[in-house]
Amino acid sequence: MPTDVEELLRGSSLRVTRQRVAVLEVLRDHPHADTDSVIRRVREVAGDVSHQAVYDVLRALTDAGLLRRIQPAGSVARYEVRVGDNHHHVVCRSCGVIADVDCAVGHAPCLTASQDHGFVIEQAEVTYWGTCPDCVAAAS
Repeated sequence: MPTDVEELLRGSSLRVTRQRVAVLEVLRDHPHADTDSVIRRVREVAGDVSHQAVYDVLRALTDAGLLRRIQPAGSVARYEVRVGDNHHHVVCRSCGVIADVDCAVGHAPCLTASQDHGFVIEQAEVTYWGTCPDCVAAAS
């Protein structure tokens, strides 16, 4: 019986492979994971998978629009399965945890640029910075 991940891959004209399924499942359960975390978790569920294989899968899934790659300033690249809705992120300055923030208006690009310089603007990226509840509590 095919899983929803397998159907998602087939719907994007991608072959269903053990590595692709594992990466999508890991990121579904651990949004905003960095590459090293993805590699470690994929190996826990799919056995011996090379670093290069995971990098290749991340690139293929991102190119296919099944993953979104984000890289807040000062951070390594992170990946998430929430795509296509132009949401934003809030990042803790202390521990680096990242959470999703829905778009303020609800449709892309959800912000109006003061000047578009002739561009057709399709998306806006906003990163909010602050301190997460756990770090606030630890500081108290």
